[in-house]
Amino acid sequence: MYKNILLGLSLLQFSFFAHAQDEGAAPKTKWQSGMTPAQQLIANTGEDLLTGGNAGHSQTVISGYGQASYTRDFQYKTSKVNLDRVVLFVGHQFNSKLAFFSELEIADARIEGGKPAGEVGMEQAYLKFSLNPRQYFVAGLFIPRIGILNENHLPTNFNGTERPLVEQLVIPSTWRELGIGFYGQMSTLPVAYSIAVVNGLDAGKFTHGTGIGDGKGGGQMASANNLAATASVRAFVGDFQIQLSGYAGGTIGLSPYVADSLNVESGMLAAPVYLGEANVQYSKGGFSAKILGTYVSYPKASDINRTYANNVPQSMYGTYAEVSYNLFESIKNEKFEDKQLVAFARYERLDLNAKIPANGIYDGTLKQSHFLLGLGYLPVPNVVIKADVRLTSTGPFNKSLLINPPPVMRDYPQQNTFLNIGIGYSF
Repeated sequence: MYKNILLGLSLLQFSFFAHAQDEGAAPKTKWQSGMTPAQQLIANTGEDLLTGGNAGHSQTVISGYGQASYTRDFQYKTSKVNLDRVVLFVGHQFNSKLAFFSELEIADARIEGGKPAGEVGMEQAYLKFSLNPRQYFVAGLFIPRIGILNENHLPTNFNGTERPLVEQLVIPSTWRELGIGFYGQMSTLPVAYSIAVVNGLDAGKFTHGTGIGDGKGGGQMASANNLAATASVRAFVGDFQIQLSGYAGGTIGLSPYVADSLNVESGMLAAPVYLGEANVQYSKGGFSAKILGTYVSYPKASDINRTYANNVPQSMYGTYAEVSYNLFESIKNEKFEDKQLVAFARYERLDLNAKIPANGIYDGTLKQSHFLLGLGYLPVPNVVIKADVRLTSTGPFNKSLLINPPPVMRDYPQQNTFLNIGIGYSF
């Protein structure tokens, strides 16, 4: 039952995978319907009524997901608990061709003036125009198809209390931008594709140690002087799913006058950043495996550092591999039919300053490896209880990064261990 849960809820924007609604339609294969047995098992959220094209005309759907976590840091001997996020989905099916999707997220439980934690924001808000059962357009604030978890980020859909760090720091999931996208599936081959044009990133907001994530527009007064394009190709081969995706776009949205005064280039593709990603996922008989690799290139990093002094790298990369097995898979008992107990192991490696420009400062702590072992128990397909142990290893801290070092400072631990426990739900 957990057979393909690591392939994700690809239903979020995949109406071209949905079953044909006319009664006389011929039966479709697994890749044509786009719903694996595991996806059919967990495709019972309100949102899936819209994504699968099963909502009635003029029907409004309310759905959502959320997660909370406990983390113990053994080196610093600290613990914290947090309501990581609560997301409310509201959608509406206007007719057979037109639907609206929205997600409102509250992160870290609340926001308070003067405090850095907490956020209330739109995660998605877009219109979907279906051309036929295999092709559609989206327009508005949406999530491009990059990586595994960017689109498919429900807490019931990934192993471990925390999302893979590679898909947080190198691929800044959840990554949403304003724009227009086209999604489709070939009629004769098990291949899906997407292409989109969105607003570009803002280099002035890049910060050291967070990759390109802080430069996301997120739909809030983002510059449209610089634009970006993203595309993906996804193929289904037996029990394998293979995907290639990429992103290319400008990072300076300043007017020519302002850009010239700061001695940086301007234009639609000014100071471009390039991201490439590939992943392979496999699932059969309760066993699942996945591997992902991604690389980011920022050729104009030196110019950005000179202008904004934000110490951005010229390139960075990340990769991870994960295997998992549903321990209830072989139990032939009705009591366990809808239950899953998933054991998993994951190894991640990333370097957020793989290459730095001449005016950059190297930070060894951004070269990291992580090894996780954990369990996930799903008493029903839409609720999960998680626990995992994370072993981390990084390079040394560069004290040159301290502008005003304290008189007494604890040595930075290059090895650390974390215990994480969490709960998650989707409906």
